[in-house]
Amino acid sequence: MSHALLNRHSTPSRPDLTVTAQMALSLGRVHEICGPARRTLAVHVAAATTGPVIWIAPGWRAERLNGDGLCTRIDPGRVIFVDPMRADDLLWCTEEVLRNGTVPLVITELMTPPALTPVRRLHLAAETGGEMAGALPLGLLLTPDQGGAAGVESRWHMAPAHTSAGSHWTLSRLRARTAPPAQWQITQTAQPGAYLQLCYTPAPTT
Repeated sequence: MSHALLNRHSTPSRPDLTVTAQMALSLGRVHEICGPARRTLAVHVAAATTGPVIWIAPGWRAERLNGDGLCTRIDPGRVIFVDPMRADDLLWCTEEVLRNGTVPLVITELMTPPALTPVRRLHLAAETGGEMAGALPLGLLLTPDQGGAAGVESRWHMAPAHTSAGSHWTLSRLRARTAPPAQWQITQTAQPGAYLQLCYTPAPTT
């Protein structure tokens, strides 16, 4: 009787956080958001979650989120700001929060994209946090320009494309493990009794 030398095991699928029908982020993993409108997109990801949000940013920078703009999208009382004064502590704080597992979303603003080893540590920390808390946390790394963090689960880019008629953005999925690159045009709409929403339409083909 012959036996197969290799067994094929399918990788178990992870649950997703559905931001919109076009944007779903695997939980228990770290994703990258880059581009000039990266904070706007991160806030809308936060609006798709429940519970507290940890927002980690360099403490030596004068830039801070605009509270008036934040409160039109999510309850600002959900956001806990952490402002490390050393660059090395940005990823250390992110790793510690993910490993704890009690906070569903961690957003970290970085000056430059991290290398592969720190990102792998963040993935492992998120998995550990999920085992401890029973719910997989999500990590977002906000990087400038086109990003480039090694080993992230997906990379998204958002840039403003405003017109006199309203607020618009261009959202691009630059890479993802389970989906091809894609692009959408986004329009901000206000619904009575609700926070501002993003309405996605396919980008025109050229």
